[in-house]
This record gives sequence, C-alpha cells and structure tokens, in this order.
Amino acid sequence: MTSETSSMVSLRGVDMPLIRRGSGPPVLVLHGGDGPVDHLPFAERISGSFELLHPTHPGFDGTPIPEHFDGLQDLIFLYLDLIDSLDLQDAILVGFSMGGWLASEIAVMSTGRFSKLVLVDSVGIKPGGPFDRDIADVFALSVEELLQATWHDRSLAPLHGQMTDAELQIIASDKIAHGLYTWEPYMHNPKLRYRLHRIDIPTLLIWGENDGIVKTEYGAALRDLIPGARMSVIPEAGHHPHIEQPGEFAARFLDFVSG
Repeated sequence: MTSETSSMVSLRGVDMPLIRRGSGPPVLVLHGGDGPVDHLPFAERISGSFELLHPTHPGFDGTPIPEHFDGLQDLIFLYLDLIDSLDLQDAILVGFSMGGWLASEIAVMSTGRFSKLVLVDSVGIKPGGPFDRDIADVFALSVEELLQATWHDRSLAPLHGQMTDAELQIIASDKIAHGLYTWEPYMHNPKLRYRLHRIDIPTLLIWGENDGIVKTEYGAALRDLIPGARMSVIPEAGHHPHIEQPGEFAARFLDFVSG
C-alpha cells in the first residue's frame, strides 16, 4: 500500500481538499463530473512510480461552491493558482471527461510547469455543426440511456439503490456542480479548438472504445487539433476506461509517461 496524505489548500479564500498518494514525479489529476478518482484501482498502480495529486473541484464530494463561481472559467483560474501554490515542475497533467476539458484550457494558457498531458474521454470542443449532437446530453438522458451510453459493463456502474442517504446527497450535489461548470455552452468552449495548437508538450488521448458520451470519432477530432497528439483506444470500455479496464489503462498511461 502506497502512502497517502490529505490536506486543505486555501487559495484566495477558496479551500480545496488535496490528496497526495505515492512518491516520484508529480501527476496532477483533474477529475470529471463523477467526482474524485483517488480511490480507484488504477491510482494504486500508478502511485508506485509517481506522486498523484488529487484535488477536489469546489462543489464536488460535499464541498461548497464559491459564491462568485458561475462557470468553468472560474475553475481554470483557481487551478492556475493551485499549480503555482504547489510549485509544480515537470509535472504530468491528467484530466478525465470534464477534467480533460479543464486540463486542455490550462495547457493552452501555459505548459511551463508540465512535461506531458493525458486526456481521458475528454469533452471541451464541438467538432460538428450547430445541430449535431457531438456530446450526449447527460442531464437529459433517462437512467437507462445514461447507463447504456456510459458503460460497456453495466455491472460496474454505481448501484444507487445500495447507497446511504448521505452518499445520494453527495451525488446530487455533484450533478449541480457538474451542471454549473459545463452547462452553457454545453460541455465545450467554442474558442478552444482555435487555441489547442498552443499545446507544445507530448499529449496522449486515452479513450474507451464503447464510449457513448463522446465517441471515438470525437476523440480523433480532438487529437487532430493538438500538435503531435496520439490516441490510444481501450476495448471493452465506455466513458470510464480507468474503471472498466484499470490494468490496461495504467499500462498505457505508464508506457506513455515513461517513454
């Protein structure tokens, strides 16, 4: 078992929980709309070689949303402050889904503190026309449709019927925060596609082959906008390849960051 510490980082009046796991070169992990990923199996394997830094976005996992926050832009600048506060050097930046969008926005501003970028089933752009549904509407889909779009193996999906009231309340508040950061425009920044050329560090996109939220074609469009980026598709996985195929996910991540 690798070592783990938790702390609270205060950034201009905003308190962010931060979990550190493992030792080695730093990896900043930006979670998606489902909340923190520090407890998932892939993290244990990767933390044998790296120090994983897992902050929690304000509004997730029971944390408050600052009164002045009204979109992803606020989160971007909060993370720029966090990155400076941690004095990261040659770190690896990893983002999952909404966290991938956040990571991309940070990287187009500056990659000075990072050596590599990994985007996992990321949102953030709109490749198609105004009437094309590039990203599934996770707020409008029925429970059945959402399960179908998100998972290859639905037995791995969280079982809400077995959760406590406190756990269900956190899930509900996570959805509110997710909506605040991604609702308008839905799950993307129209200007980001014109800025991705600024990313000048090696970039890997890891994608679940059966992702119905953002399909592999979406991932390929995102890859093509980032100079030199490559894409690795994991079979038998949906929107969460790090959950459905944690061993394969960790192997592809480690191969990229160690190369």
